[in-house]
Amino acid sequence: MMPTRLIPRLDVKGKNLIKGIHLEGLRVIGDPQAFARKYYEDGADELLYVDVVASLYGRNSLHDIVRRTAQDVFVPLTVTGGLRSVDDVREMLRAGADKVGINTAATKRPELIREVARKFGSQCMVLSIEAKRTSAGKWEAFTDNGREPTGLDVVEWAQRGVELGAGEILLTSVDHEGTREGFDTDLIAAVASVVPVPVIASGGMGQPHDIANAVRDGHASAIAMADILHYGRATLADIRAAARDANLDVRNP
Repeated sequence: MMPTRLIPRLDVKGKNLIKGIHLEGLRVIGDPQAFARKYYEDGADELLYVDVVASLYGRNSLHDIVRRTAQDVFVPLTVTGGLRSVDDVREMLRAGADKVGINTAATKRPELIREVARKFGSQCMVLSIEAKRTSAGKWEAFTDNGREPTGLDVVEWAQRGVELGAGEILLTSVDHEGTREGFDTDLIAAVASVVPVPVIASGGMGQPHDIANAVRDGHASAIAMADILHYGRATLADIRAAARDANLDVRNP
């Protein structure tokens, strides 16, 4: 098994790093590049940039931020938000991204997943899913920061996305996001059990030891975290230590 990856998540609106609860009520945290540099120096395995208003405006505005970040951060960068075509993906990769996450455009035209995977490789194509629980053991995929329902069952959509060529799933629990109450391990496990690709668990990390639940119970391959790092409630070193205490394999920075 590969080591569990620790991935700081940076939600960006305009030029600001922001954070919300349930993907809403966004508060400005600071300069995303400064935070990205700090997390890189602290030993992050990858970085995740999310343009939170991209779907609203129909475009991704992170090119300049990604370009500058890629000059002094040397871990993989995944960028998601507002990418709607192979050309959009190409431009983001040219700016310095290593992988792209696609949510809204994929739900509207699933064939885009196949097109991106064929052009740039499955390892580049991350299917981003915003999940809301609808009943016991059932979740619906949403877009636009958890505001727009798609009618798609999350587990079925994840399976289809991988069949079309997605090499990774970014799975965000809208219900848990920003709550500090821990991950939705049932959701993570439901998806991880039916797809043969890595699942990045996002939404709800409150304490360093929450990583153990997501990996052991949910079978996540990677953990995306924001609030716990941005507000200084724990460092990547703290989270790495908690993972080792739980006998999880994590990379030495």
